[in-house]
Amino acid sequence: MAKVGVKGDSLDGSQTNEFSDIIKWRSDEHDAVQKKTFTKWINARFSKSGKLPVKDLFVDLRDGRKLLDLLEDLTGNTLSKERGSTRVHALNNVDRVLQVLYQNNVELVNIGGTDIVDGNHKLTLGLIWSIILNWQVKDVMKDIMSSLQQTNSEKILLSWVRQSTRPYSQVNVLNFTTSWTDGLAFNAILHRHRPGLFSWDSVARMSPIERLEHAFSIAKTHLGIEKLLDPEDVAVALPDKKSIIMYVTSLFEVLPQQVTIEDIREVETLPRRYKMESEDVQLSSQQYVSTDDDAESSRAETPSTVTEIEVDLDSYQVALEEVLVWLLSAEDALHDQPAISDNVEEVKDQFSTHESFMMELTAHQSSVGNVLQAGNQLIAQGTLTEEEENEIREQMGLLNNRWETLRVNSMNRQASECILKE
Repeated sequence: MAKVGVKGDSLDGSQTNEFSDIIKWRSDEHDAVQKKTFTKWINARFSKSGKLPVKDLFVDLRDGRKLLDLLEDLTGNTLSKERGSTRVHALNNVDRVLQVLYQNNVELVNIGGTDIVDGNHKLTLGLIWSIILNWQVKDVMKDIMSSLQQTNSEKILLSWVRQSTRPYSQVNVLNFTTSWTDGLAFNAILHRHRPGLFSWDSVARMSPIERLEHAFSIAKTHLGIEKLLDPEDVAVALPDKKSIIMYVTSLFEVLPQQVTIEDIREVETLPRRYKMESEDVQLSSQQYVSTDDDAESSRAETPSTVTEIEVDLDSYQVALEEVLVWLLSAEDALHDQPAISDNVEEVKDQFSTHESFMMELTAHQSSVGNVLQAGNQLIAQGTLTEEEENEIREQMGLLNNRWETLRVNSMNRQASECILKE
């Protein structure tokens, strides 16, 4: 299990800072991989249409012209661009981009024109991923999604991967992260559909980096698939999910696409697949964080709040990191709010701003609760080593502690603003 927790009884001070640094580092690592992968994807399309390549994703997209070039390529329509170099010209171009995306039913969440023009890294990546998801993933899979009457493209893609790799006993793909790190899954897909291209036994003897390089080279040479991924970015503890989905979709596009409803049902019932269906979560350390004293009882009887959960270490880890990345950003956002003003009118504005922040906390409450429930379920299953169990307890304790601190501080600020604005 990848180390994310911290050791020791204390959940604050230098240990908490160390934990935060690890999560921020992991988030930045994924952003760097996405930047590299998404740039390669755009440039692969530009090279076919004779357009100049993108050099720096966060810089070259800010004036909106490259984005409009990309959408021209994807939609087949000519889109007008403003050639001026002022901020107004850039905003007008990006607004045109957002309008085209809206017309094509591309879902965007909290992404505005100023975010792209200002070079916001995460939101720029979010915008490009929305474009990729619509044209590279859903568009490629629309026919099979329609024939199977399925709307979840990721589920279909995983079903296809499992069907393609079924004859290979060394391969058991459960997700789009950790199941790909050793390179076997990529090679198994290629070998299943093009067995004459290489010997499976020779691949099995390679190192993970060698296998990944082998698969990407074979796909490039024989299938014309660009090397969107670098082996060193995949052979890590937790690869970037979006980048892997994008590459696997490229394989799906050019290889036979046999997927049956039985394959879909298998994915839906995978015993190690992370599933969460509970709602109305109550967050408290007493409910979710098991202690050593009640560990044995939790193994024997799963709490009623988690009866719908099936979870494994990998998916728990992914969910934990996603929640903690958000939690850290929320802590920063609360910290950056200005001190409560003495002016009543200013307080009213501050109250409105903070009310939106409180609504965001409420929206993420179930995500925090789901991770805490998943950790409890892992412990209750009784399949962990003592070290893994202790680590999960510490992770759950830290997550619960930081969530509760954030929630209380937010409520205290809201109460103070209410008093001053009256």
